[in-house]
Amino acid sequence: MNTNITMCVSGMTRTKEDKAVYVLFTEQEKSAEIAIPGRRVISNKGFSDEEMKQLMMYVEGEQDAIFEAAKKINPITAMMKS
Repeated sequence: MNTNITMCVSGMTRTKEDKAVYVLFTEQEKSAEIAIPGRRVISNKGFSDEEMKQLMMYVEGEQDAIFEAAKKINPITAMMKS
């Protein structure tokens, strides 16, 4: 897998049951979105099964750090910057 993959993290969202964060990975024309907790694949466009396995392992290992990053995102401030 190429090391030029970009990762974007959503702010904390709430589902009916729990809090959730969405992680988007992109590499050129490929993209994949994974929801955590649970590591549910929302979409995959172009990543191979092996690449998805690696992304899922990364999300599993970094889940705590990803949640911490998501907690720091202020959607109002982010919207005003764009």
